[in-house]
Amino acid sequence: MSSLLDAPNTLDPNNHKHASNCVGCLDRRQMLKRAGLVTAGVAAAGVLAACGSGGGSTNDDTPSENTGGGSGALAKVSDVPEGGALSVKDADGKELLLTQASAGTIVALSAICTHQGCTVKGDGGELVCPCHGSVFDLSGANVSGPAPKPLSEVDVHVVNGEVLAGKT
Repeated sequence: MSSLLDAPNTLDPNNHKHASNCVGCLDRRQMLKRAGLVTAGVAAAGVLAACGSGGGSTNDDTPSENTGGGSGALAKVSDVPEGGALSVKDADGKELLLTQASAGTIVALSAICTHQGCTVKGDGGELVCPCHGSVFDLSGANVSGPAPKPLSEVDVHVVNGEVLAGKT
């Protein structure tokens, strides 16, 4: 009676015939071709991930965002630089930019870029998206870059020198 141990070892390269129709065998050309396809697939996935939406979403039907009446002040007016911006978070944790283009005029903007959802930062008298270079003025209007729309304005009001979320 023959056992499996007596069967020829098909994995032994000295005891295996490499036929062109052998599905288990790869010649050098086939292996390099498959490796190239795998590499191209990984590279394509990386490019798609880099150009993805960034998780941000914009709603064309809602021109402005309302943070509601939230508790506590977002900042003191004196903390917002004149001719600049201050990054803050509202009660819900949303990133906002408080700007003061001229003394006493506070504007709150969503810090989420309308291009791909990156967080915009104040840079002197401009608001700049670090991801793709969109630039906005202190009112949130587009100055340059790929962003398709201005930054969304958020309702705030000032009471006793403090910037509060929501309408008065």
